[in-house]
Amino acid sequence: MHKTITASWGRIVAVLRKEFVQLRRDRLTFAMLIGVPIMQLLLFGYAINGDPKQLPTALVALDAGPLVRSIVRAAENTGYFKIVEVASDSRAEELIASGKVQFALVFPADFSKRLLRGERPVLAVYADATDPAATGSAVAALQSLPLLALAHDLVGPLAGLQPGAAPFELRVHRRYNPEGVTAFNVVPGLFGVILTMTLVMMTSMAMTRERERGTLENLLATPVRPLEMMVGKILPYVLIGYTQVLIVFAAARLLFAVPMAGSFALLTGAVLLFIVATLAVGFTFSTIARSQMQSMQMTMFYFLPNILLSGFMFPFRGMPGWAQAIGEVLPLTHFLRIVRAIMLKGAAWHDVLGEAGAIVAFIVVAGVVAMLRYRQTID
Repeated sequence: MHKTITASWGRIVAVLRKEFVQLRRDRLTFAMLIGVPIMQLLLFGYAINGDPKQLPTALVALDAGPLVRSIVRAAENTGYFKIVEVASDSRAEELIASGKVQFALVFPADFSKRLLRGERPVLAVYADATDPAATGSAVAALQSLPLLALAHDLVGPLAGLQPGAAPFELRVHRRYNPEGVTAFNVVPGLFGVILTMTLVMMTSMAMTRERERGTLENLLATPVRPLEMMVGKILPYVLIGYTQVLIVFAAARLLFAVPMAGSFALLTGAVLLFIVATLAVGFTFSTIARSQMQSMQMTMFYFLPNILLSGFMFPFRGMPGWAQAIGEVLPLTHFLRIVRAIMLKGAAWHDVLGEAGAIVAFIVVAGVVAMLRYRQTID
């Protein structure tokens, strides 16, 4: 009986050693096992912030008196607002529409005069409400501004102005999503998230499937060039991607009543651009992975930072600088901005040209890497 138990443990140890040897040889899988938990720890611990601060704010101060400056300082002291430009009213609207600022504080020309008369002038606040999570806490912080901002200014002869009442009125104008419907922000983002999750995986498994089935050698023996191979592998998934987009778009309009303020043709072009970028990544992965399992692992490793750092789940401006820098590299970040701008803001092609250019640059880099890796595969 003792010999049987000893022999069984010996076989277990032998199998265990064999598995460790195999794991050591499969360095990509081992790297994923270590890398994914570390990435999750860093992203969730440092990069994710549901309460963004220092939001870029435009100041429209037609009255630049000391009372106005006190109110602006009080708004900045809340930690939620950072004045990045002093602009006109029309310029402030342009900045909000382009997404360069999150808020605009608008003081009329007679603000101080009316305040001293006790007429309770209006401080208008324009907010980009396409992402309710990014503006909710900041708007809440503004509610105490009328009572506290001028506490040290309205003293002496001015202290008797409407005792107990706020000296001015705060009016918040939520642009593009006035009711703060979360679906208006999330559902358009699903265009990019679904395409990233499915197309990268399907394309990354294209070459590895050929390798596992032993048909890669037959492909390499044909006169098909690397670029022709890449295009041939990608085109079927372009149609699949458009099918997915049409399904999501129909659901967005029929089930969630997401507005479509812009051009559907422009949206279609942006989708095509993003599909090409996504498929280029998948094709690159397919030239690196040695099995379909490795392809799936690499897809998940790519998908995790995309969904966390692109602004889909958490406010982009709430992340630290290094996380935003990584997010700016990802094509999903720029695609989400394009889709939301077209559907919610009615953006034209020149409004999204910069974001589209970033995706084109990503396509060029990913395509070059894919071609170089494919040539190495041939060699």
